[in-house]
Amino acid sequence: MSGTKIILGVTGGIAAYKAPELVRRLRDRGAIVQVVMTHSAREFTTETALQAVSGRPVRSDLWDPQAEAAMGHIELARWAERILVAPATAEFMARLAGGFASDLLGTLCLATTAPICLAPAMNHVMWASEAVQANRRLLESRGVQLLGPDIGDQACGESGPGRMLQPEAIAKIIAGPVAVAETAGASLRGKTVMITAGPTLEAIDPVRFISNRSSGKMGYSLASAAAAAGAKVLLLSGPVSLPVPRGVECINIESAEELHTAVHRSISNVDIFIGAAAVADYRPAATEPNKIKRVRTELRLDLVRNPDILASVAELPRRPFTVGFAAETEKLREHALQKLEQKKLDMIIANKVGHGVGFDSDENAVDVYWKNGQKSFPLSAKAALAGDLIELIAERYAANSSSAGHGTRPAIAIRD
Repeated sequence: MSGTKIILGVTGGIAAYKAPELVRRLRDRGAIVQVVMTHSAREFTTETALQAVSGRPVRSDLWDPQAEAAMGHIELARWAERILVAPATAEFMARLAGGFASDLLGTLCLATTAPICLAPAMNHVMWASEAVQANRRLLESRGVQLLGPDIGDQACGESGPGRMLQPEAIAKIIAGPVAVAETAGASLRGKTVMITAGPTLEAIDPVRFISNRSSGKMGYSLASAAAAAGAKVLLLSGPVSLPVPRGVECINIESAEELHTAVHRSISNVDIFIGAAAVADYRPAATEPNKIKRVRTELRLDLVRNPDILASVAELPRRPFTVGFAAETEKLREHALQKLEQKKLDMIIANKVGHGVGFDSDENAVDVYWKNGQKSFPLSAKAALAGDLIELIAERYAANSSSAGHGTRPAIAIRD
């Protein structure tokens, strides 16, 4: 991050006491940090402390006569290469979602073209509220990246999702693409990576379908990390509410059959295949041409199996290096190793899924298995985990490429 210009916005939550440590972590990685505080943030930390660790005067007043004599807030908005708000309170998220520019930080977020990241911090009940979650979805649909929140004990004495990620974890995510590029770039530079992400929709009639809880966040994070590692990335995505990562080509699909067709249309020139989509195993045998009316007490659907995209890639004569993802509710290791062997995969990434775990979550924890090896990654933000996985994928790709026979290339399948 040497020379990267970051505006660190600090809002009025108890987690603001961690801001000086976050500044230090970012500066340790070479970033130039300009702190912008809201007035309520002063209740939890001081300008003196933040100025001392950042080495720059703290900005907080939109109406500072000296700074605004030359439209200083616009100049500062153009200066920033990234805006990070940590902590981001529920109130600030609401103001940003509503487009309010009532203070310097809100104005900067509206006036910048730089990527914006928020590290939410609030009581777990507040985080789960319908209003906050609606604001989260709206902000993410506009390209704002959310880091966390973390799960654990909170200052109020309660426990749950809502606490701010630790400064080191936030700094690691912010610096992630650079770190990945340094470690994996030699292996992925010049390589073509195909990634599938999100759910598939299997139509019942024109208005109903069968689907799953996948948010696409893991696949999109992997696409971003792979692009940062120097790869040419083709993202095949089911319906999600996420912005396409910078530098990534995206093809939108809906059904498993559409995804199968799209994969095999472009797979011949792919070096690495990352199948992060949660592909429906079954689809209705027939799709009704008109909306089914509620006139019967029972409705039975006949289902047929969808094509196994992962297996079809692994069976190609000149297949990519093939890694599968086992999303399981029980016997995680047993099912993962079974899938690794049965589908003749090179690597499998296993995670537990269920209510609030894995699917539609900002965090994930996985165990990775390959022949004669394994590695575990503890619960962390998917953006950070994606960087770690790309690094491991690059290592295994290089190892397999050096020992593979002619006509073998890599592929990776992940389901979030």
